[in-house]
Amino acid sequence: MLVARGHEVFATTRDAAKAERLGATAVVLDPLDRDAVRAAVRDAAPDVVVHQLTALSGTFDLKHFDRFFQQTNVLRTRGLDILLDAAVAAGARRFVAQGYTGWSNARTGGPVKTEADPLDPTPTRASRESLAAIRHIEATVPHTPGIEGIVLRYGSFYGPDNTLGKGGEMAEMIAKRRLPVVGAGTGVWSFIHIDDAARATVLAIESDRTGVYNIVDDEPVPVREWLPYVANVLGARAPMRVPVWLAKMLIGEHGVSMMTKVRGSSNAKASRELGWKPSYPTWRDGFRREFAG
Repeated sequence: MLVARGHEVFATTRDAAKAERLGATAVVLDPLDRDAVRAAVRDAAPDVVVHQLTALSGTFDLKHFDRFFQQTNVLRTRGLDILLDAAVAAGARRFVAQGYTGWSNARTGGPVKTEADPLDPTPTRASRESLAAIRHIEATVPHTPGIEGIVLRYGSFYGPDNTLGKGGEMAEMIAKRRLPVVGAGTGVWSFIHIDDAARATVLAIESDRTGVYNIVDDEPVPVREWLPYVANVLGARAPMRVPVWLAKMLIGEHGVSMMTKVRGSSNAKASRELGWKPSYPTWRDGFRREFAG
């Protein structure tokens, strides 16, 4: 999308050939090597630096959430500091960082939260380090002197090459009835199609806005609604239902919280200030298009 809009893009990657096929100049480096990052950013001389580094692989582990996100949390803290320092040193005007919204919201009060609402003051034991990493992003990026900082809190991704996409791990679990509705299924999720997340990022890159923005679709939804819907779209039987006490043994306190207690997020601020509207306004349309055919 950036190349199509006339931007010159330098992309850190593990696969130089893939980056070059997309029209970017590939930069292969260790994002935790401060000297290498400084040199790469200096040589690129960017106007805008975008931090999208994650390190997720293997089976998604809700029971041991922080363990699964351990390396990503390092990239969201030490890796962020290294890249942001390099961006300031190189004279970049703007810095865009990946955040997250969903389970990180306070699990009290109404079902939908805005950027003005607090993050969870009492996270589950298994998610404390991951929430601390998210807090670090939001406390650092918009408040660094000498550079415009914006954090995009993406909702739960779905779409091509995602766990909730064709052939993805979560989609396969739903198709095989291995992802149940826990308790009353009252956890509220906010989704975003990966293409809409990319469009919002392009707008953030080209904007002069700073601060924190939720990037989610228009319809936060409880698990008891979206999970059976996806199963139906996939042509699978309705998901099983399990009581909370049994689910806690299988997916832990954090997994149960995501299925029964988490809150959704509003995209009103991004719509109003960034001029962004999702092409897939609701998860209903997006999932049906994603899994059709």
